[in-house]
Amino acid sequence: MDELGTTERVLTLLGLLQQRRAWSGPELADRLGVTPRTVRRDVERLRALGYPVHAGLGVGGGYRLGRGQDLPPLLLDDEEAIATAVSLLAGAAAGSGDATLRALTKLDQVLPTRLRHEVRTLSGSVEFFGAGRTPVDPEVLMTLAGACREEVEAGFDYPSGGAPRPRRVEPHRLVASDRRWYLLAYDLDRDDWRTFRVDRMTAVAARTWRFRPRAAPDAAQYVQEGVTSRVYAHQARFLVHAPADTVRAQIPASAAVVHERGEDRCEVLSGAASLDRVLVHVLLMGHEFELLDPPELTARCRVLAERLLSAAASAATPPRPGDGQAEA
Repeated sequence: MDELGTTERVLTLLGLLQQRRAWSGPELADRLGVTPRTVRRDVERLRALGYPVHAGLGVGGGYRLGRGQDLPPLLLDDEEAIATAVSLLAGAAAGSGDATLRALTKLDQVLPTRLRHEVRTLSGSVEFFGAGRTPVDPEVLMTLAGACREEVEAGFDYPSGGAPRPRRVEPHRLVASDRRWYLLAYDLDRDDWRTFRVDRMTAVAARTWRFRPRAAPDAAQYVQEGVTSRVYAHQARFLVHAPADTVRAQIPASAAVVHERGEDRCEVLSGAASLDRVLVHVLLMGHEFELLDPPELTARCRVLAERLLSAAASAATPPRPGDGQAEA
């Protein structure tokens, strides 16, 4: 049998071993239409490729695919490939982790053209309810992830001044928060790093023009600081007297950046439309804290403290007889 026939047979053997726990040598020989000796040779070929194929002797023996130290390539038939792709598409749309997106882009790269339409049709029938990230088109995520991986420019329309405008960028990383997907990219027209919300993009396309990667900021930190503080009119920093992990559990990652400052202290960076909102949010966490920045936080603290003391004083004053009662 020629080399192409051997390759096809070995792949078929791999698919059989992945279908069920164990096969006898005669069973595999019958399914493949070869001799048991050829089966043994093909098993050795799989072992050379890193597949841990175990062989047992006697009654109950046979061949089985074991678990190895590394994950070898999986062989999927059409139905399995469709089911896997639909699950990954649905997960990406619902806002699952970055690993889902990476797996989706790898599978999309090798998915046969004949299966693409069926995958898209089935994934469109999946709906979600409950809290989660803002839904995005999985096709857009795959396009941007591919552009990041292949280091090619990307183009899209993005709202600016109330109207979508074309943007041309060098994409660096996709970053997922607890609410949305973001793209960190170097904006070629503005000559600076920018963060873009993926759900606001339209007409997304990867270009063929390759670029040399620039020195980039830490993607997750840059995006988090941008969405928690830089986009707001007011930014504030606090030194909170509590462990960083404790505070992170109290504040969503999309609301503040928490930096560890020792075992029992942390720095919190957040933003809001007003300083009062930031102050109240930190106050309600229930920890002692110090004001770091900006200086006007001190004045706002005094104003809020006076309001609270006034409210407490009025609540502590007992009503006078006859207050609130109508005269006879």
